[in-house]
Amino acid sequence: MNQTADVIIIGGGINGCAAAYYLAKKGVKDVIVLEASDSIGHGGSSRNGGGVRQSGRDVRELPYVMYGIQHLWPGLSEELGVDVEYTQKGNLRLGKTEKHLEKLQTLADNAKKVGLDVRMIDGDEVREINPYLSDDIIGASWCPTDGHANPLMATLGYYKKSLSMGVRYYTGAEVQSLKKVKGRLRQVVLTDGTVFEGDTVIVAAGYESRYIVRTVGIDVPMTRYFDQALVTEAQPEMFPQMLGTADANFYGHQTTHGSFVFGSDCGLEESMDMPLNEFKTISMTLPSSCRAIEGYIPALKDAKIVRSWGGWLDMCLDGVPVISPVDVVPGLILACGFTGHGFGSAPAVGLILAQMAMGEETVVDMSALRYDRFDPYQ
Repeated sequence: MNQTADVIIIGGGINGCAAAYYLAKKGVKDVIVLEASDSIGHGGSSRNGGGVRQSGRDVRELPYVMYGIQHLWPGLSEELGVDVEYTQKGNLRLGKTEKHLEKLQTLADNAKKVGLDVRMIDGDEVREINPYLSDDIIGASWCPTDGHANPLMATLGYYKKSLSMGVRYYTGAEVQSLKKVKGRLRQVVLTDGTVFEGDTVIVAAGYESRYIVRTVGIDVPMTRYFDQALVTEAQPEMFPQMLGTADANFYGHQTTHGSFVFGSDCGLEESMDMPLNEFKTISMTLPSSCRAIEGYIPALKDAKIVRSWGGWLDMCLDGVPVISPVDVVPGLILACGFTGHGFGSAPAVGLILAQMAMGEETVVDMSALRYDRFDPYQ
């Protein structure tokens, strides 16, 4: 097999697949994607609630997330030839206490400063938008341009389209190390000893990125976090909005076929002592998720759960990802530490990674996400 390429991407999740597609679209003829597992999108890309949101984010993320929602998501199904089930019907981020509203107000105020259409509404307006929500909700932030999509279909769309354009994918390709040649990153070595060579290497492998890039002497300050999700049986059509809460104890939406998909957080997830290839859900946390959902959406209290799953998030120290070339390792580009926010931004991130690999100016300023923000000598 040909083990050389113009660009090698480590990680076959949605960010890696999107970067591969946009590189191929730009005319790069030789792109390789290396995925450690036996299937594409096996990590966080297939283990999330499908939110495509701007609200509730750190302002450093907003420029590229807003770009993606304005320019990429609306036509993505047509571009990829796969229905990604993108729905843009808004996001309600719900609060039950004054403390919740203070947190939501701060997030909304910060987002408005960079041009996002988001505002605070009271409980009555919340229930006008969505009558299925609890009377205990006293307010929410409302962003009408937020939405949701199907993570599996979006990842599959980027994979299939890029594959048809000549991108080469290798599954079961676990990376052991990176190696420089004459001061520049050149080689990717697999655990079976196979060596791939490329002019540019993009590392977009979730938390495993930390182990991979340590082999060339750099570190991204991340922790791992076990995220869980559940799917209900199909329900009558209820509401199209994406939901979240001020405490982030659950988020989710109703799918096009009627079931609800929810992600959840009970506070114990960062302490889970399991290997990164373990995806079993945990009985001590899922009941907490169900109680939280019932407390906000009483109409779902009798809905049966048909499936649950888990996956690992790469949580960055300062809450936003690293998306940048690495000056001290020429030829290396990082895309990791997404902190659970990576799905909705993936089209924009994929485009920006392709632009970085081509040496082009990115569509928005990404300087706030540079790796060297953690350099104490900067």
